[in-house]
Amino acid sequence: MTRPDDTLHRRLRAATAPAHEGLEHALDWQARVATRAGYRGLLVRFYGFHAAYEPAIAAALADDAFLAPRLRLDALAADLRHLGLPEDSLAALPRPDPVFLAGPAAAMGALYVLEGSTLGGQVIGRHIAAQHGITGDGLAYYRAHGPRTGAMWAAFRARLDASSDEPAGEEAVTESAIATFEAMRAWLCEADAGEPRPAPGDLAILSSR
Repeated sequence: MTRPDDTLHRRLRAATAPAHEGLEHALDWQARVATRAGYRGLLVRFYGFHAAYEPAIAAALADDAFLAPRLRLDALAADLRHLGLPEDSLAALPRPDPVFLAGPAAAMGALYVLEGSTLGGQVIGRHIAAQHGITGDGLAYYRAHGPRTGAMWAAFRARLDASSDEPAGEEAVTESAIATFEAMRAWLCEADAGEPRPAPGDLAILSSR
């Protein structure tokens, strides 16, 4: 007999726990955002990751109405502009190789990682606001959906659980979520992760962070 709480979300959370915990341990976000320069450098890495994954999720999911409110690349761009990154530098920021997701189930697995980050992001955003005096502008990525974050997550979970009719679909969701956690860890935690070396004209901007 199936337990009422035996949902795809619960099984997915258990299956991805080692990859999720590995990312959190390697990232050490409090140390990364201890300075404004470090915070901006972390946003640069997130920008590259979202620039690679959001188009891949959109192509595989093929549901703009559901996905569009969950995209955060523009929020990252706005935060980086506020923190002093020149507009013409955005397109040159590093990003992972293009990503291919084989269908809606794989897209939901990748989106599980990105959308799930909006929950912990509320805590991180408050920490950054208190540490660096950033209010509003500069925190759009971590504020995510703001007061609607809980409702957006609940709607995502409902969509996720409704998509688990076939074992093959659940396997694709799980494999994609684990792969996305691992890809995010590799991208965010590279030994030389950070902003590209500044051009001479950017030195004044960087030194003022």
